[in-house]
Amino acid sequence: MIDASDLASPEYERVPDEAKPTAVGLWLHLDPLGRGPMDPEWIAERVYPRRDRTVAAEMVFEHLVMLIDAGFLATYEADGFEWLQLSRPLKVDKRGVTITTPDPPGQFPWTSMAGGREGARERARAEVRAEREASAAGWDAVQRDRRREVRRPDKPLTLSAPPAFCHEHMPAGSGGTPCGPCRDTRIVREDWLRSAIYEQKLTTFYEQGEADDWHGADLNTF
Repeated sequence: MIDASDLASPEYERVPDEAKPTAVGLWLHLDPLGRGPMDPEWIAERVYPRRDRTVAAEMVFEHLVMLIDAGFLATYEADGFEWLQLSRPLKVDKRGVTITTPDPPGQFPWTSMAGGREGARERARAEVRAEREASAAGWDAVQRDRRREVRRPDKPLTLSAPPAFCHEHMPAGSGGTPCGPCRDTRIVREDWLRSAIYEQKLTTFYEQGEADDWHGADLNTF
């Protein structure tokens, strides 16, 4: 059990505030000797069970680097795996407890095993950096695909066409009362729309690569 002396210890006080929840979690989840696997996913599942697994594992990686820097823990290799060793394990009753983690070579702290403390820190940083770069590259690819797919919608011809009514009867018309200027305006509008539609059809026709035979095509249907 964590007591006040643990929280006031130099080992814990040197830990950056953002990494202290992980430090407390390691106290609670490593074995009575303060040992456990150097496995960020394993740690994340126990210390941050409600968070996204990938995000939590990346965060734990960063925290482990901070904890190594602060002297809260060290790493060692044994039985072909990498392990953590807390510099200040909790004081617990070990009677009847079976310890399955392998013993580290020598006394704490270690400076030459598995590349030493610097090697562990560099491995952690390199892996975090590689994962971030891969994630960023994937996100950039998605964004590029989205940018290629996004196309500004075509403006409806009716919004570009001349007005449908004369100036006095805009925008709703004369209400059924005959109006010469409205009639003339509609004629101009309809002629403009027919020309614009014809132009659109002709553009599509050329885009389809049939320009050699365009004289025989029916483009005047409206």
